[in-house]
Amino acid sequence: MEAVDRANYCQQPRGCYDDNPLRIGWGVTISAPHMHARALEELEAKLQPGSVALDVGSGSGFLAAAMAMLVGRSGTVVGIDHIDELVEWSRSNVRRDNKQELLDSGQLELHVRDGFKGYPERGAYDAIHVGAAPEHVPEALKQQLKPGGVLLLPVGPQGGAQDFVRIERDAANPAVFTQQALFGVRYVPLTTPEQQLANE
Repeated sequence: MEAVDRANYCQQPRGCYDDNPLRIGWGVTISAPHMHARALEELEAKLQPGSVALDVGSGSGFLAAAMAMLVGRSGTVVGIDHIDELVEWSRSNVRRDNKQELLDSGQLELHVRDGFKGYPERGAYDAIHVGAAPEHVPEALKQQLKPGGVLLLPVGPQGGAQDFVRIERDAANPAVFTQQALFGVRYVPLTTPEQQLANE
């Protein structure tokens, strides 16, 4: 995280280093640094050189860039969000952070996609992180995990009780998924572009 300057992924410099979520427009936030750190810790074993990872609801691009640093030149991180302007802004943030080579090399890809459906073209994934809360775990994301892969996401209703959940696909029996609620959280909802922009 020290190699990715959060100031380049916020709408304004004020408060960008505080340990709080910040609104970045388009009805979404950049998560608090402690949540990004916890996500990277939970996924660290799966974010090794050569790994393939997916960041759903990649927003500002901050966490996707940090994940890309971990998987190295032989790995790939795909960040997806469903609003064109937000994805283009995230690409400009990566460039502003002097990390154009991540984009040029394909180490980091940022695409416009529906978060509920993931990005099967690049799967299966060693690690999937979701930065917004669906009410239920999307089956498509579980199925895009490699055997032994880990899915990390907040789950629960908008404005209600949500849990930060870790799901691992069994390496020996890929039909089996182990799910663990780690702790309570409050995230913006994983939703449609229309509903998301209505929260702006």
